Amino acid sequence: MTSSEQEFLNNYHPEDYEKPSVAVDLLVFTIEEAALKLVMIRREEMPFQNKLALPGVFVNIRESLEEAAYRGIEEETGLTDIYLEQLYTWGDLERDPRMRIISVSYMALVPIHKIHLSKGKRTTQVSLYPVEELLAEETEIAFDHKKMIACARERIKNKTEYTDVAFAFLPEEFTLPQLQRIYEILLGKELYKANFRKKIKDLVEETEHYTTGVSHRPSQYYRRKGNGEEVGKNEQMESISESGNR
Repeated sequence: MTSSEQEFLNNYHPEDYEKPSVAVDLLVFTIEEAALKLVMIRREEMPFQNKLALPGVFVNIRESLEEAAYRGIEEETGLTDIYLEQLYTWGDLERDPRMRIISVSYMALVPIHKIHLSKGKRTTQVSLYPVEELLAEETEIAFDHKKMIACARERIKNKTEYTDVAFAFLPEEFTLPQLQRIYEILLGKELYKANFRKKIKDLVEETEHYTTGVSHRPSQYYRRKGNGEEVGKNEQMESISESGNR
């Protein structure tokens, strides 16, 4: 740092400028009972007391956005050890009635067997809600969180078309019908089995395991090729929708 820069900083007065507050809001998606669902809380505090909202916290002055996101998801839902991806920054002037607040939203895709919710600070309830129900016109949600949900839903759909993001909702081993059903839920339409399997054949590998205790012919279990180390991040493929509808 040059002496002129140091002199400038010594005479700089941050209090001369208005400062917005910064928050993070968390969108944690899973699939349960053949539906895409989202972790939601019911607010204990004003404003929007007793209304549904996304989990979220204010960012402390000495923590990064990512640190605040992980703190918030643990404080309000009890979830830990999940991968969060930054989604979008929300800065409408009137988005919060308390003051000028800018929010950075983060998204996570989690298999249902890893969802173990516990009510946290500032909440009266934490539960899973179907995304389509949350996006319905009659559903009341705090702040601009419905916009965040719609944005994240569209992001997931687009990523499902061209990446392996669907694997994030599955256990380590799965059947091909289970995988196809995940894709159909995320894309919102049915897919033709033969073409679908042709599209994903390079993404999966067989295991030696089969389903048991079923009345029909046992199905073979598969796993993500390469142990799925970068699931949903960079894997590109031809549009899955070109598999066609049934």
